[in-house]
Amino acid sequence: MALGARLIAELMVWGEAGSANPGALWLNCPFLAFDQYLMVVVVEMESGFSLLLLITVRAWMEIKVMVEGEQQQFPRSWGSGSWTSTKVQGEVVVKGAILIFMGIAVLAMKASVIEMFLVLLLIGTSGTKEVTKKSKKPKFSVPQINCDVKAGKIINPEFIAKCPAGCQDPKYHVYGTDIYASYSSVCGAAVHSGVVDNSGGKILVRKVAGQSGYKGSYSNGIRSLSLPRWRESFIISEGKQKRGMTYPSTLEYSSPKSSVTKPDETTKPYQKSTILFSTTPLPTTTTRVPATTPAEPLSTTPKSWTPLDTDTTTTTTTTSISTSTITTRLQPAGHRIRDTGFRSTAAYTGNPSITRAHTAGEEVLWKPGLALLDAGSRPNEESKTRPSEPASKGDPNCKVDLSFLIDGSWSIGKRRFRIQKQFLKDVSQALDIGPAGPLLGIVQYGDNPSMEFNLKTHVDSRDLKAAIEKISQKGGLSNVGRALSFVTKNFFSNANGNRGGAPNVAIVMVDGWPTDKVEEASRLARESGINIFFITIEGAVENEKQNVIEPNFVNKAVCRQNGFYSLNVLSWFSLHKIVQPLVKRVCDTNRLACSKTCLNSADIGFVIDGSSSVGTGNFRTLLQFVANLSKEFDISDTDTRIGAVQYTYEQRLEFGFDKYSTKQDILNAIKRVNYWSGGTSTGAAINYALEHLFKKSKPNKRKLMILITDGRSYDDVRVPAMAAHQNGVITYSIGIAWAAQDELEVIATHPTKDHSFFVDEFDDLYRSVPKIIQNICTEFNSQPRN
Repeated sequence: MALGARLIAELMVWGEAGSANPGALWLNCPFLAFDQYLMVVVVEMESGFSLLLLITVRAWMEIKVMVEGEQQQFPRSWGSGSWTSTKVQGEVVVKGAILIFMGIAVLAMKASVIEMFLVLLLIGTSGTKEVTKKSKKPKFSVPQINCDVKAGKIINPEFIAKCPAGCQDPKYHVYGTDIYASYSSVCGAAVHSGVVDNSGGKILVRKVAGQSGYKGSYSNGIRSLSLPRWRESFIISEGKQKRGMTYPSTLEYSSPKSSVTKPDETTKPYQKSTILFSTTPLPTTTTRVPATTPAEPLSTTPKSWTPLDTDTTTTTTTTSISTSTITTRLQPAGHRIRDTGFRSTAAYTGNPSITRAHTAGEEVLWKPGLALLDAGSRPNEESKTRPSEPASKGDPNCKVDLSFLIDGSWSIGKRRFRIQKQFLKDVSQALDIGPAGPLLGIVQYGDNPSMEFNLKTHVDSRDLKAAIEKISQKGGLSNVGRALSFVTKNFFSNANGNRGGAPNVAIVMVDGWPTDKVEEASRLARESGINIFFITIEGAVENEKQNVIEPNFVNKAVCRQNGFYSLNVLSWFSLHKIVQPLVKRVCDTNRLACSKTCLNSADIGFVIDGSSSVGTGNFRTLLQFVANLSKEFDISDTDTRIGAVQYTYEQRLEFGFDKYSTKQDILNAIKRVNYWSGGTSTGAAINYALEHLFKKSKPNKRKLMILITDGRSYDDVRVPAMAAHQNGVITYSIGIAWAAQDELEVIATHPTKDHSFFVDEFDDLYRSVPKIIQNICTEFNSQPRN
């Protein structure tokens, strides 16, 4: 304690002596008071360590004060190398060193073991806190991405990201199922796989090797497309952190993207782009008072505005056209006229943003782009920056030949015609057009139908969309029946690209109702194996039903009356909502019931030997064989039809093709056939069947003759058989017991090995049923469907 007091006293003497020096090292009274306080602390604690702290602090303060004092009293000479500044600097160094040395000496003499332990403990605790502070992991921040970000643009091999809401959009392309090509939208793939729904959420993405084939599928409201190959793939799972894994808080991108959001930003649900449109008045089809308003941004917020059937082509002059100049185009009774107020506003109560009632002097304009954006069209900016899509061979899971019959009548108007074209482009994109998948052609109808392009004109979605954009409206009535007849006779042919193994599908779009009858034309189309879908937009309301020429025309036209083949849309502005449902139905080839198959597309005539050599018992066995074959076919008035002729020396028509239209009626009719008995004139029986049975066959049906005999014919069979072949009748010959093999081969269509059969006993006939059916189907599948 005495040594500490003496040291402090000495320090105070040094301080007082220095106060009179121009290079003073001490401050005035406030600092001396601080010194006295420190001395009291030292005396009370009697700690050499505390004294060391005091001396160290005082040494630092001496240096600081000396420098400040020198700067104040000798501002010009300070730092110039003068004697005064050098002396002061030397004093600082010497006195500081002495103070530190004395403090260390005191610490060595006075510090106890306990004090040293406490010092070490404090130092260790402080170091531990620093290490702990440095090693503490920062909180993981999930990076957020936009709906259009593709996996190939993100460099990280494995990462967790957050998708926003609203990514269930057809323009965010997805390629593959379960394993997705890196060309896919990450969030689109997440919705398709069911990891997140359309409200968004966290996802875990892991890159894997590229695949040689990506299969398309429809799942969770998103249609994924097929892709032959791609250099990199990825897998999506729930966005849960794996134990021991560290995920990046910021994603690395291969190139700058405007769609990237910072980790601390909140990603808003996807919103359609805001587009500026001019509201300069355009020519309208009714008398209006033109008014010019400033351009304003178009948003998706519903507004009270009234659409018009006007062209949106930019014009520099304001024109007012009288309704009398428009109505010079003749319209038949019952044909919808949109621009004269004929249309009831009741049909649009479901859409508050659309008002159909026009008032005199009112100036309202359709703002183009709203319906098109809603339909999922790609913004121009994205199409410019987007890399070129890989060439696709089409979705092999949706191999159909598709004909779109679009409404080009005057009733639809120019604006709705544009919406119709946008719908076609969206469908073609969702279908993934290609030679290994679906092919699409378009027929526009009005007064008369015309083919815009056939199945083989455009074999990928990009070219097809460009061709659709160039289609111009032809005008006229809505003669749907005439258009269906045109498609049946002309569209699905080899010259137009029809493929033998692909189902034929016709999708009819009609605004309101047809102006001609469709029942008969639709029946012929169904018999030709065409699956007819009907899309009716803005159908007849109650006060318009009296104008419909053919009530219930949809059920009379579609393939089946089960709701699968018909879609009703209340408004043209809701048309984009049925893109995915329509694509899903068209691609479900197992449900295309009207497609031509080997079991539903023929008129089959049985020519049955009723001669005496057969006998009553064997004749019943022979009829059971006929029944077993008939059971295998789809029987109806538009599918396979069955007829039968029995012969001996003479011939008898048991029932014709148009007699029975159900399978059960056919089986009952076969049971009722009575055994005739007599000779065997097979040649005459073939001629009779050609005249009384196959002459009444439908031109779009395959004609099959199945002749069954147990012996050699009494007459010549060569000429009648040749006549059958020349008339397009495919002939199968089945011989039993004593039948002549050479006659069976003459009767049978070439190649005879596939059309001629022989069994030793009547009881063995049933064994040949599967082989006969197999050969019928093999031959059918090798030929074009139409």
